[in-house]
Amino acid sequence: MADPVATTGVLTAGDPAHAEGLSFHPMDQFMVKPLFGDYGDPVYWYTITNVTLWMALAVLCVVGLFVLGTSRRAIIPNRVQSVAELAYGFVYKMIEDVTGRDAVKFFPYVFTLFLFILFANFLALIPSSFSPTSHIAVTGLLALAVFLTVTIVGFVKNGASFLGLFWVTSAPLAIRPVLAVIELISYFVRPVSHSIRLAGNLTAGHAVLKVFAGFAQVAAISPLAVLGVTAIYGLEVLVAFIQAYVFTILTCVYLKDALHPNH
Repeated sequence: MADPVATTGVLTAGDPAHAEGLSFHPMDQFMVKPLFGDYGDPVYWYTITNVTLWMALAVLCVVGLFVLGTSRRAIIPNRVQSVAELAYGFVYKMIEDVTGRDAVKFFPYVFTLFLFILFANFLALIPSSFSPTSHIAVTGLLALAVFLTVTIVGFVKNGASFLGLFWVTSAPLAIRPVLAVIELISYFVRPVSHSIRLAGNLTAGHAVLKVFAGFAQVAAISPLAVLGVTAIYGLEVLVAFIQAYVFTILTCVYLKDALHPNH
């Protein structure tokens, strides 16, 4: 039976990860694989993948946090309720500070984005798990949704005056057309940078973690490798939160541009 990886071109034998003599493959952890069936079977093509599974688990964690956190509300909150309230207050304050009080109506959307990315990032730190936010297909869709939301809101709220976002009135008149072109290009590049920043950081961190874990197999350097894995894992916990925060705060910044294009 043909090798599904080589046949589909997801990761071929000529790639550096499969170089001769390499005992571990850091990029294999990012391969999208169906959960059931063998290559060539009908069920292989129609079953859900590991990406779908771990995204669904992230959604279940979000639902579980707020179902458990609000089922027995108390003046003195328990631990789960405390976490839910802290997350709620953190994002609510972020929207107020960055975007303004008139953007609070977008809180459910922004809050959902933050929690989904946060739990997807943290679940990916479980050994033998999968990181959906390391795939540009996932982060790109999230960023594109933000881009379309911001653009539609900008035109609906401001009409043609939303185009004032690209016209830099503080600059000399002679260079305003050039700046307008630059601003327009940077605006359409937003979903690319928004998505690549998240996917790139998660991919790099998990790849480095896998490399150090592979080095731990070598007896001569295993103590150093274990220390390296511990340090990088701690860093990845921090990165998991920071990247969810960065994606969310950029969403708030873009919403501010839509609501107040002439600020």
